[in-house]
Amino acid sequence: MMRLRLSTALAGLALSVAVCAALWPHARDAGAVLAAQEDPAALSDIQINSALRSNQALVVENIEAALAAGDSDLANSFVELARDKGVAVSDELSKRVSDAVADAGTASHFAKRFATGLVTGTADDVASLSGTVAGDLFVFGDIRDVLREGKHLATGEEVDRLVLGLATVGLAVTAATYVSVGGVAPVRAGLSMVKDARKVGRLGEGLTQWAGRSAREVVDAPLLQQAVAKSSVLRPGETIRAIKAAYRAEKAGALVRLAKDVGRVGEKAGTRGALDTLRIAQGPKDVARAARLAESKGGQTRAILKVLGRGALLLAAGTFNLTMWVFGALLALFGFLLSIKATTERATEAWLRRSKARRLRKQAAGACLPSGPALAGAAA
Repeated sequence: MMRLRLSTALAGLALSVAVCAALWPHARDAGAVLAAQEDPAALSDIQINSALRSNQALVVENIEAALAAGDSDLANSFVELARDKGVAVSDELSKRVSDAVADAGTASHFAKRFATGLVTGTADDVASLSGTVAGDLFVFGDIRDVLREGKHLATGEEVDRLVLGLATVGLAVTAATYVSVGGVAPVRAGLSMVKDARKVGRLGEGLTQWAGRSAREVVDAPLLQQAVAKSSVLRPGETIRAIKAAYRAEKAGALVRLAKDVGRVGEKAGTRGALDTLRIAQGPKDVARAARLAESKGGQTRAILKVLGRGALLLAAGTFNLTMWVFGALLALFGFLLSIKATTERATEAWLRRSKARRLRKQAAGACLPSGPALAGAAA
């Protein structure tokens, strides 16, 4: 009976060890993710390392795909990520990326993209964004957008209130940029990028809804209709004064903060990095997290966002699921400790019983032997 109880305790101990060994990697990763959930840089590091362990060719595959798509900036971002993570990239592939980056930065290419951004107000790289921001700084771009959307408002047509609100805020920020000699230029650039992302359909659905509500509060629609009726792109001074009368500065704080965060991403991760952020963001908190990520990772940001998506900014898996991994590991550890206790108790009990049995046998053997005088008499 005692042997059976000891065997059961040893079996429980072995099972607890096996369960702990199986749960430990998941619990360790879950604990690390939970600890890093408020730090986008640390969170992305954990997830990128896990992705690289699962697929060693991840970086090379994405570099090839980016080059095939003509996105040298994204390919270079993956090269930087590979360098930081110690992933080998062949010299031939690195040279192809360097050549593509150099070709995209030529004067003729830059001039062409700058002109496109200036005239159309659409940006998808540094050059076109420079043209867009230049147009907005000279108020041409914002006035164009306000008048276009304002006329839609006056005629009862469909109005893009987000573009209208961003352009209205942009006119006020442009004036502040001149006064501060460029001190709020990142905000100005951020507003242009948000507006351009909206125009080309690269603004996340959740962020679009939030920004649309915020932009609606910024503009006094009746006053704007009156301003549009008397305004013209050819009279920018009068137009700006008329539009500013419809601008509610006290309601613009949220949009300005959003633009500031977008500008921070653009400064550290580039224009396309900012546009990638706007595409996956579901609210201003996501953009603020992306700004923190970009300030830490710089040129690697686009590669990280490409691999992880919104998971780079917040927990992709549910907190409950991660917590359950940790809780399961703790239960297994508790079971392991209980098994050690039970095994120790039963082994000790078995040893004591065996010791007691040996002692009793010795005593019984001693009692059966004749005494000393009796032995002497028997000998005589």
